[in-house]
Amino acid sequence: MSKVRTRYAPSPTGRMHVGNLRTALYAYLIAKHEGGEFILRIEDTDQERFVEGALEIIYRTLKETGLLHDEGPDRDGGVGPYIQSERQAKGIYLEYAKKLIEKGEAYYCFCTPERLASLKQNIDGNGKEIVQYDKHCLSLSKEEIEEKLANHTPYVIRQNVPKEGQTSFQDEIYGTITVPNEELDDMILIKSDGYPTYNFANVIDDHLMGITHVVRGNEYLSSAPKYTRLYEAFGWKEPVYIHCPLITNEEHQKLAKRSGHASYEDLIEQGFLSEAIVNFVALLGWSPAGSEEFFTLEELVTVFDYHHISKSPAVFDYQKLKWMNGEYFKRMEDDRFYKIAKPYIDKIVTKDLDKKRIAQLVKTRIEILPDIAGHIDFFDKLPEYETAMYTHKKMKTNTENSLEVLKELLEILKAWEDWSEEGLNQVVMKYIAEKGIKNGQGLWPLRTAVSGKQMTPGGAFEIMYILGKEESIERISIGIKKLEEVVL
Repeated sequence: MSKVRTRYAPSPTGRMHVGNLRTALYAYLIAKHEGGEFILRIEDTDQERFVEGALEIIYRTLKETGLLHDEGPDRDGGVGPYIQSERQAKGIYLEYAKKLIEKGEAYYCFCTPERLASLKQNIDGNGKEIVQYDKHCLSLSKEEIEEKLANHTPYVIRQNVPKEGQTSFQDEIYGTITVPNEELDDMILIKSDGYPTYNFANVIDDHLMGITHVVRGNEYLSSAPKYTRLYEAFGWKEPVYIHCPLITNEEHQKLAKRSGHASYEDLIEQGFLSEAIVNFVALLGWSPAGSEEFFTLEELVTVFDYHHISKSPAVFDYQKLKWMNGEYFKRMEDDRFYKIAKPYIDKIVTKDLDKKRIAQLVKTRIEILPDIAGHIDFFDKLPEYETAMYTHKKMKTNTENSLEVLKELLEILKAWEDWSEEGLNQVVMKYIAEKGIKNGQGLWPLRTAVSGKQMTPGGAFEIMYILGKEESIERISIGIKKLEEVVL
């Protein structure tokens, strides 16, 4: 058996869509699972859609996700060039199109745009028009063709699909698919500008680059019979086809760019981790053999079996991605999390506080990085809060006993020197024990006073340690004053 070779062949048209990332990921995993090779090819034949800087986005995304190619424009494996416009410049596509003409499997078409427009048909009753070419130019004589070529009459080269019979191809996910030939149009192979169409170029390139497994979205299923006919016309072996299911949003509509989270870079900007995105995307249409959902890229290489790809549409569950991202944070080493979180902490906390400790506290509380702000804003400035927060039924606290506790603790803490978390725990818990009250009766008023919030990452001791003695004493004093205005 020949070595498995897969390819990822993006068009440089902007940010990498989640669907494209999944294609790249699955192609990478299939190759690496079998000890094969993963090739990057740039399909830039559609010059009108080319976006400046898109190539850099492709390279950067593949690097960040760990999907490193074995061959590509920057890594020659002997079957280059790996950019279609460069292959076009070498005349590769025209050469093979002419071979098909010689075999009667393709032909020159000189029809004008006006004539093609006259062939438009409304085929589905909903106003959608298509052009079903009528093979008009197939009947041209050799002399007529030569005359038009000599006169530089604009032309395209079309595939010659017979109207009788049927064409079948095998897909690993969807099985055998058979289409009547009469439903297949004579698709354009070479456009009037000399560039190949995607449908033609990808067949030529896949063959010449030795691609054994082709991974793509199921929107290409309808084009696959045309590819089969091209392989048959050349007498080439077809690759293994793996068509992946559609990715939809939560409303079961196709995941569109305007959704705000349709591309890899969108998600990174929203505070998701690259490895969480890759893990999540792997599960969009594929299920592992067991119940485990968390995989590193290396683990995915080991466990990935494309036979477990589903036919059914995969739902991009944004909430599940957030949950998964939060789990990645929880499992992350503190030092790495601090490095990632520090820019977000620095925006909120301007004081010289122990930001590493703040990061540790918040690490288990967030799902995406922007969540950090709402958890830590009180460190920089005590927010305005209502004294009603001191009343907590479960903690058995109210404004009166909270005031009493804070007053007594204030004097103890003023005299206390060991302002470590352990030291604060020791002195406060000793006070609670000696006073004979529940832990909550002592700790709820204290945490409320130093944070001004009902929910905080960490308890009173952690917060007081980070704030320092002076700031903590000041905030407790403010709490006492607030309560006195209500109680007294």
